[in-house]
Amino acid sequence: MDITRVCVVGGGTMGNGIAHVFAQKGFHVTLVEANQELAAKAVATIAKNMDRQAAKGALTAADKDAALARLKTGTKIADAAGFELAVEAVPERLEIKTAVFKELETHGAPGAILATNTSSLPITDIAASLKDPSRVIGMHFMNPVPVMKLVEIIRGKKTSDGTTETVKALTVKLGKIPAVANDFPGFVSNRVLMPMINEAILCLQEGVSSKEDIDTIMKLGMAHPMGPIALADYIGLDVCLAIMEVLDKGFGGVKYKPADLLRKMVAEGKLGVKSGAGFYEYPKK
Repeated sequence: MDITRVCVVGGGTMGNGIAHVFAQKGFHVTLVEANQELAAKAVATIAKNMDRQAAKGALTAADKDAALARLKTGTKIADAAGFELAVEAVPERLEIKTAVFKELETHGAPGAILATNTSSLPITDIAASLKDPSRVIGMHFMNPVPVMKLVEIIRGKKTSDGTTETVKALTVKLGKIPAVANDFPGFVSNRVLMPMINEAILCLQEGVSSKEDIDTIMKLGMAHPMGPIALADYIGLDVCLAIMEVLDKGFGGVKYKPADLLRKMVAEGKLGVKSGAGFYEYPKK
């Protein structure tokens, strides 16, 4: 299938980044949000990020204008009817994603591929209620989407070879690098990353070291670009907790049990960068 029309559902941090890269690479994109205000906010973020690219010489003003001209918004999935690829980027709750996919299945072009940007929920579960689960696949983009090169591609139990190969080729067209994983809790990226972040939080919880020194040790000793506690704030502590709960449910045992301190921070509404405070403070500019 020749994919030219893309539907992105959800215009938050990941969704607007996904819409950004597709529009920049020549695809016609419909970004679907809950209301026009949120849709306009997402487009404003995309324009601002493209301005940053232009300032660095990575994008010309003409390229920016052309990309934004290929981007339109809608408040319901029917506004994107006829798409050949959909990428869902709504909150990490299975019931929400399942409802979105049922609607996507009715509005896509024949044979349209339905992808989810989930970071941990099973692809097989998301596809279970659809008529043709062979067209469902995970496209796990990394944040910030316009910058990060990796797309983790996750095959559900019924995802077809054709769907997988099409999405791999599409990822390369976006200037990204595809890496394929099978459908296990946390896939590869978060199965490895989140227990490390959780362990760093346990070190803080148990008084092993300060958050600053934990992050310094991992940055300078392990050559990580960002310490695990600062990274948790950047990802969102609620997201980290949700992923750890998926791992805990999928595998069990002490290894995947979320730290009590992580639960406490989320319960207090200290979610990291997006809330203005997490393990570190983030004063609003």
